[in-house]
Amino acid sequence: MDYFWSESIWLPPNATWASLESNGDLSSSHFMDLYKPIPLAIFVLCIRFLTEKIFLRPLGSWLGLKSTRRKAPTNDLLEDYYSRSKRLPAAALIRQASERHEEFKLPKRKVEQWLRLRRAMDRPLVLDKFSETGWVCLYYTSVFIFGVSIMSQKSWVWDIRNCWYNYPNHPIDADVWWYYMVELSFYWSLLFSQFFDVKRKDFWEMFIHHLTTIALMGFSWTCNLTRVGTLVLVIHDIADIFLGLAKLCKYANYQTLCDILFVCFALVWITTRIGVYPCWILYSTTIEAPQMLEMFPAYYIFNVLLSILLVLNVTWTYFILKIVHQSIFIGKIEKDSRSSSEDDEEEIAAMELEDQPSSESNNSLR
Repeated sequence: MDYFWSESIWLPPNATWASLESNGDLSSSHFMDLYKPIPLAIFVLCIRFLTEKIFLRPLGSWLGLKSTRRKAPTNDLLEDYYSRSKRLPAAALIRQASERHEEFKLPKRKVEQWLRLRRAMDRPLVLDKFSETGWVCLYYTSVFIFGVSIMSQKSWVWDIRNCWYNYPNHPIDADVWWYYMVELSFYWSLLFSQFFDVKRKDFWEMFIHHLTTIALMGFSWTCNLTRVGTLVLVIHDIADIFLGLAKLCKYANYQTLCDILFVCFALVWITTRIGVYPCWILYSTTIEAPQMLEMFPAYYIFNVLLSILLVLNVTWTYFILKIVHQSIFIGKIEKDSRSSSEDDEEEIAAMELEDQPSSESNNSLR
């Protein structure tokens, strides 16, 4: 364990852990502080639960989003088929069942309607996605305002080389301490909640993103690289505000406003994550810092993590540009990648079922 915490690994030459200890009014980063955001993440989840229950879900309902989903009529034969075949693509699932409609003692159209409704029952409600996105949007808006308010007073914002002057002897101000703890608590909460939130197609990309962010913040805190760490946080928070607002408008069927906000999001994302981040922050960590500091092993690991974050940013930029391309030729922003292509099938199937006489529907779908 002594080798793991060796000063030759974590700190520049001639720097010691003792030199980083708090001294009078000047405080410094301490590894044990990194345990505090874990229980705080539970508190964040409680705040999220209350915010969604008291504000976001009622807001979604007021905007016309449904809080319940229409259920498919009871049919044991179709339910047994569905439970065994639901992993099939939608088209194959419905086609195979339609070809075997006589086994289910129903017309083909009824079988197709039932399966569309049944598949829709397994999809998340738009209201669930609205409240989840609303919480994330509220967080990023609040923490970005907080971050800008404290960072505007820091010297390293105006001259990034101040991240390296007199390093590692940089005291930690109380506002920076809270900025780190709040951000870490939020990302720990996302890591926990990801397993029961609305299922995402980019689940593992987001999982890696959350782990990379936590690892980056942990490394920067342990090595007292908090100045560059705060810059990374501010740069990466702003675009998520516009993405959240665009999604909320999409879920609430404000398509024009969604398109405008998504364009704003794409511009801010590319400017900050593909422009400012590599050209300002990564340039300083890889080009300027080695000219001003003696390098040490943990610093190389820190730069690897920063590079992984850039790779993730580039990957997501590719998907964002695909959506922008689609919007130009199709005329509107397509559904969120987490959304189901069968979201509208429930409505179609339900309307078709309602068009049938009630007695016929009850008898033929049992």
